[in-house]
Amino acid sequence: MRRDDVPPYIVDLALKRGASDVVAELHDEQRFMIRFSNNEVTIFKSYDESLVSIFLMIKRHRAATTVPLSSTSNLEKTIEDLVKIAKVTPPAELYAPLPEGPFSYDPKLLRAPRISLHPERLIGYVEEAINGALEEGARKTAGTLIATRGKTIIATSGNVHASQERSSLEISVRAFTSDVSSGHFVSISRDEEKFDPSEAGRTAGRIAKASLNPRSGNPGRFTALLGPLVFADLISQVGMVSSAFLVDTGRSFLADKIGSEVACSELTLIDDPTVADAYGARAFDDEGVPTRRNIIIERGILRSYLHNSATAKKFGVETTGNAGLISPHPWNLIVEPGEKSFEEILSEIDRGIYVTNDWYLRYQNYRTGDFSTIPRDGMFLVRNGTLSSSIRELRISDNMLRILKNIKEISRTRTWVKWWEVDIPTLAPYVVVEDLNFTKSTM
Repeated sequence: MRRDDVPPYIVDLALKRGASDVVAELHDEQRFMIRFSNNEVTIFKSYDESLVSIFLMIKRHRAATTVPLSSTSNLEKTIEDLVKIAKVTPPAELYAPLPEGPFSYDPKLLRAPRISLHPERLIGYVEEAINGALEEGARKTAGTLIATRGKTIIATSGNVHASQERSSLEISVRAFTSDVSSGHFVSISRDEEKFDPSEAGRTAGRIAKASLNPRSGNPGRFTALLGPLVFADLISQVGMVSSAFLVDTGRSFLADKIGSEVACSELTLIDDPTVADAYGARAFDDEGVPTRRNIIIERGILRSYLHNSATAKKFGVETTGNAGLISPHPWNLIVEPGEKSFEEILSEIDRGIYVTNDWYLRYQNYRTGDFSTIPRDGMFLVRNGTLSSSIRELRISDNMLRILKNIKEISRTRTWVKWWEVDIPTLAPYVVVEDLNFTKSTM
C-alpha cells in the first residue's frame, strides 16, 4: 500500500467498524540529534520513524492512539481495539462532528525547504556554535543540535486528504566560564539560510563571560529586564492556556476574561502558523482545517481563545484551526515588537535585575496564574543603565497576569525561541517588568 493511501484506508476501515468520525495522520520523520559537551561531539544519533495517530468517535464516545506503522493486519487489529475502547469510554458532554471538507490550503505552507542532513554539515554547525562561544571568552560548551525532515499525511471522515512537508534546524548552546558562570542561547529555523549557530554560540559566550564570579542575590521586588529566552517561556504559557479546553477545565488564568484587559496596552500576542518561512509554519490542524492568523491579545485586551471543533461548539464560536483533537493549542507565537533597542531599554533602568534564562516553571495555582521559575545562567544587577555585577540563587515567584500588566517596555529586537523549556516556537523580545518578585533559591 502506498503511504499516501494509509490514512484513507484507516478512515474507511474505522467507519466500517462503526465509528461516526475518524482522523488518521501518518507522520514520517527523519531526525538527526547531536549532543556535545566539553567542546566536543559526544553523541550522534539518527532516527527514522513512521507513526500513525488515530482518533475516532462513536458520537460522544472517543478513543485515540498512536502506533508505529507496520502491517495492514496490525492496523486492522488496532482499529478493532480502538472501537471497543470507544464504546466503553464515558461519553463526552457533547458531540461535535468533524469539520466537513475538502479544504484549500496555502501551497507555500504545504512545502518545506530542503535542508541537508549530511553528518559533516551538521557537525559543522555544532563546531560553528562551539567556536563562537570560545571566541567570546567561554572555556567550555555543551548543547544539542536537532535536524529534522518529515511529512504528515492526514485523512478524515470529513472528506479531508492532504499532506504537508516539514523541515527544521535547532541548536541549544550553553557556554561556561566556571561551574557557576554560564550563558545560554538558541537558533531555530525552517531552512538553512536563516539558521545561525555561530551567533547562538557567541551570545551564550558573552553572557557566560559577563557572569563570572556571581554573588548571592538579595530577594525583593525589582524592575526586571527579561531576555528573549525568559519571556518566551512566560508568553508561551499564555499561548498554551488560551486553549479553550484548558479554559473549560479550569486550568487557565485566562478563563472568563475575553474582552478584558489582561496585559499592558503595549502587548499584542498572535498565533500565526501561516508565516511560510517560520519554524512553526503549518497548513492544517489535526482536524484538517486550514490554519489561520489568530490574535490572542491585542494591545492588552484578550480577544480570543484557541479552538478545535468540539470546544468551538461548546463556546458557540467557530474553530480557529488549532486542533489538537482533545486540547487545541498554538502553533507559532509572535509578540509584536516595541520601538527601542535592548541597549536603550537597559540604559533606562536605574536599579534592577537582568535575567537571561530560566527553567522549571511550575504553577502553584493554574486558575489564578501563581507560579515560580528559577533563573538560570547569567543574571545581573543593573545600576544606572549598566550591568554592575553577576548574581545567583534567586527564584522568580509571582503571578502571570500581574507580570503581563506590569510590562513597561518591549524591545524591537526579537528572537525565535524553542528549546526544552519552550515547546511552542515563539518570537520573543526583551521586556521590562516593574515590581517583579524575587525570592531566595538554593539552585
